[in-house]
Amino acid sequence: METPQAIQRSAAWMWIGIVAAGAAARLLPHPWNFTPLIAIGLFAGARARRAVTGVLAVLLSLALSDIVLGFHRGFEWVYAAALIPVLLGRLARSRGFISIAAAALASSLSFFVVTNFAVWAAGQLYPRTLAGLGACYVAALPFYGNQFAGDVFYTVLMFGGYALLARRRAPVLRPVDA
Repeated sequence: METPQAIQRSAAWMWIGIVAAGAAARLLPHPWNFTPLIAIGLFAGARARRAVTGVLAVLLSLALSDIVLGFHRGFEWVYAAALIPVLLGRLARSRGFISIAAAALASSLSFFVVTNFAVWAAGQLYPRTLAGLGACYVAALPFYGNQFAGDVFYTVLMFGGYALLARRRAPVLRPVDA
């Protein structure tokens, strides 16, 4: 049986690994917007004991990769939008597969809406009109396809992988001799 300290160390290493993997995934070649960002936020919100752990996991993943990629104009919108999945993960925790799936869809959509609103609000690519906002969202749809695919892939990978590992680490229950 593992000691509480060993369990705490394992959890700390898991979060460090998630942050490192999240940062690396943004740096390695990948299709546009096919990253684990939304899944990390959702998983961190749902599985972290404290909300601050989830917030730090997302922000550190972004900041570490942005140190290399460069902090682009409007990055604060991306960071804020990336925190929405943490909140939705907190709300969906311990409620089952359907809640996580709904939170993943809402997280994906909210990220798309917020970040593309920021592009429109910057006023450099689209006129600040309702038609300009619509044109911005339409132009972003091809990128959303990759984002959605990445969100689904990484959410299944993280939650499914965690469930498999937890099942392997759980003590085997044996019948008690009567």
